[in-house]
Amino acid sequence: MVAVRNPSALRWLVGVELANYRKRTGLKQADAANRAGVSVGKLSHLETGERQQQPSDIAKVLSAYGAAQHDVNRLTSLAEVPDESNWWGAWRDVVPDWFGTFVGLERLATKEFVFEPIVIPGLMQTEEYARELSRSSQRVRLDHSERVVEVRMERAHRLSAEEPMHLHATVNEQALRLRVGSTETMREQYEHLIDLAGRPNILFQVVVPERGRHEASNGQFVVLEFDKARPIVYAELQDGAMYVQHPGEVNTYRVSARSLERVALPPDESVRFVADLIKRL
Repeated sequence: MVAVRNPSALRWLVGVELANYRKRTGLKQADAANRAGVSVGKLSHLETGERQQQPSDIAKVLSAYGAAQHDVNRLTSLAEVPDESNWWGAWRDVVPDWFGTFVGLERLATKEFVFEPIVIPGLMQTEEYARELSRSSQRVRLDHSERVVEVRMERAHRLSAEEPMHLHATVNEQALRLRVGSTETMREQYEHLIDLAGRPNILFQVVVPERGRHEASNGQFVVLEFDKARPIVYAELQDGAMYVQHPGEVNTYRVSARSLERVALPPDESVRFVADLIKRL
């Protein structure tokens, strides 16, 4: 599904789970609302996250669906989490809604798996590398370029927070060899990757063609995992994004992630690969 609204990412995440529970029961919204004793409008708002979901309403709806008590407890506690997922609000004019949802979800995630076939992942970019990408992008207005870079640098703070997110990044050799900016920009970027790869919360692997095929044939994707919610998959389109929520479909991407991990160079060899690129500059 493509995100077209922009509630806070936390409310969106809660709403996705509520909607998925309803769909698994085979109920339409009107029938589900009747069973739960709420209006159709209220149930709709609970599922879209356009308004703050109250834990009592969540418990009422899930109980009507026959959800297990541990799932009721999990989602009601998630709704009570302080909502910091709209931290990027100061950059709202340069962040499209479809990407803002992802940025908010990323702030909530405890783990992220990312496969990037074309460029170095945003969380791992240096400021100058990100600046060069923004300058050369026809989708970024020239007067918005610096602010887009600011958002990217702010996202990266998630990797060094007091409780940092665990990142597993698999990057195509092509993405590493893509020339972005000057030789010094590339050197700084390579050195930054090596530094990040040495952190305990980051696993970095390089995908090279000599190691054979893998299952990620459709390109870039991200799997986000959360403490109290089910995983979400994010994949960028030309001018939008796809958010995959159904457990079976999410599992397909997790299979691809395991395939990439198996085929990619081991972490120590990946670091040596980047170090060799520095020597070749």
